Amino acid sequence: MGVLLLVRHGQASFGADDYDVLSETGWEQGRTLGRWLAAQDGPLPVSAVHGGMRRHRETWEALAEGAGLSLTADVDEDWAEFDHTAVLARHAALTGGVVDHGVDRRAFQEQFEISTAHWSAAGPDAGYPEPYDAFVARARTALHAAAARPGPTLVVTSGGVIAALAALLVVPEGGAGTVLGPVWARFNTVIANTSVTRVIVGKTGARLLTFNEHPHVGTELLTYR
Repeated sequence: MGVLLLVRHGQASFGADDYDVLSETGWEQGRTLGRWLAAQDGPLPVSAVHGGMRRHRETWEALAEGAGLSLTADVDEDWAEFDHTAVLARHAALTGGVVDHGVDRRAFQEQFEISTAHWSAAGPDAGYPEPYDAFVARARTALHAAAARPGPTLVVTSGGVIAALAALLVVPEGGAGTVLGPVWARFNTVIANTSVTRVIVGKTGARLLTFNEHPHVGTELLTYR
C-alpha cells in the first residue's frame, strides 16, 4: 500500500504583478512544513513531483530545505492549477459582468466562488478554455501517474487540483456534474496554504485518508490565498 502526500503550495503574491511567486509568508510556510514533516514518526518521501507553476517549484524548494531532503522532484504539468483568470473572464463575458482586478480579498473571493460554481456546472460547450470536466480528468491522470511512483510520494500542487481529487474520492461513481461540482467547491474554499492531504493507494484503488492537515502553520502563518 502506497501513500501520496498532496501539498498545496505556499501563499502566492495576491495583488502583485506576478501572482505565481511565493510571498515571504509562503516561503516560510514551506520551510515550516518541511521541518514538521521531518519531525513526524513516519518515513519521509522517497519520491517527489510538482506542477510546472513557479509557486509549486518554490514551495518544493522551501519544503526540501526545511526537511533536509536531497530528492530531485520531477515536474508533471498535469498537476497545474486551473486558469482562474480565464474562468473569471469567461464568466464575466457570459453574464455581462466585469472582472474586478483589485486587491480586495473578500470581493475577489465572492466573485471567484460565483464564477467557479458556474464553470463547474457548465458543460464543455460553455466556451471555457479548459472545461471543468477536462480539468477533473487531468487531475485524475496526475493522480494515477503519482500512484505508480515509488512511495511515499510527495506532490506539490494547487488547491483546486487537491479539491478535485478529494471530491472524486468521496463522491460515488456516477456522481459527476450536479454533485461533484458543489463538493469540489466545498473542499476548494477551505484548503490552507501548505496543507497536506493524504491519499492511500492499494489493490482497491485510491482512498482519501486525511484532508487539509495544517497544524504546522499555527495561527501566525495560516493563509488561504
